[in-house]
Amino acid sequence: MTPSLRPSGQADPAAQGGVLACSLRQAQQRLGDSPAARAASAPDAARRLRAAGAKAVCIVGVTGPQGHPLHWLDCEQARGWLAPTTAASPGAGSARFAQQLAAAMARGFVVADAAVLATMATSHPRADRALAPSDFVNDPALLPRLSWGEAPHFAETPAADAAPRPLGLYAIVDSAERLVQVLAAGVRTVQLRIKTPRAADAPWRALLRQQLQRAIAACQDAGAELFINDHWQLAIELGAGGVHLGQEDLLALDESGRSALKASGLALGISSHSLWELCRARALAPRYIACGPVWPTETKAMPWRPQGLDNLAWWCRMARAPVVAIGGVLGAEQVREAARCGADGVCIVRGLGSHPERVLPAFQAALEAGRTEHAAAPIPPAGPHPSLAPAHCP
Repeated sequence: MTPSLRPSGQADPAAQGGVLACSLRQAQQRLGDSPAARAASAPDAARRLRAAGAKAVCIVGVTGPQGHPLHWLDCEQARGWLAPTTAASPGAGSARFAQQLAAAMARGFVVADAAVLATMATSHPRADRALAPSDFVNDPALLPRLSWGEAPHFAETPAADAAPRPLGLYAIVDSAERLVQVLAAGVRTVQLRIKTPRAADAPWRALLRQQLQRAIAACQDAGAELFINDHWQLAIELGAGGVHLGQEDLLALDESGRSALKASGLALGISSHSLWELCRARALAPRYIACGPVWPTETKAMPWRPQGLDNLAWWCRMARAPVVAIGGVLGAEQVREAARCGADGVCIVRGLGSHPERVLPAFQAALEAGRTEHAAAPIPPAGPHPSLAPAHCP
């Protein structure tokens, strides 16, 4: 039997523009599976529905390994399990989820972000009633986590009293020489970003090893926190304390690779640009989550809209992990504004210039001023705005 997204002759409130939200049983009915047939898994059912023409599928309320309900998401932006932080309230089934999903998409959110918002709405204690976004979007207790694959693996969130030192001013450098320079200026959080060339021959790899060794030793001597970008296996081998990875890099690892990374004890920093990437980063309980680009940046080409201070402040309230502001930070006033939003760290690339010792005092003063303002008068809660146009995907 050929699967159909809509029962013949009937409107289907669960399917909006080819985006389908339904229970696993409803998915199996659409696929024409016999009641006597072995039940398909949610990921398999979603794959088959997408092959039949669905633009995106969210299978709602699947019982997870610990007996908690999970939602399986399969769309252009992401595939994984959305784990609500609370059980859905009575009456908050797939139809209510579909309504909230459609409402979020109507506000300009792509499917994966809309699914995050629908999960938050249907986790609300009053989810069986009509809810406005202001009723649920600012409650950190409702933000779900998103798995990296078909295994519903979610790391435990560290206890609040285990919070490490503030990250503060965070420099990104491309060589050990530059790293030594910013350490001498007073920076105590550094990322060494050396990208692998297409022709990474043995001499280049030997040079990379030397650069990492020198950077690790310099940061240990200075009492600074170092994050190695990308080269996590070499970082483990050489005894580095931390790594920073983009979400594409983490997705390229399989479950065993991500488990090995987590088991290594490396402090992990993860980039995020959207609601679903924030939720996916939270699933690994990282040392920090980077939010960007806060302002337009020329450092790298990307499809993301600037987050602005409103989204940055929302990230800081919701992440339950330290947040690093990144993207377009060029002056002291931007450092102050990011700190006022609650950013634990503020990442600077070009803004330090060729003489970081000359600009760092002003940046440090701005950071402290912003922290003081945040403590005295936090930015009022406001819901997030879309960071990706529906026509684009990363």
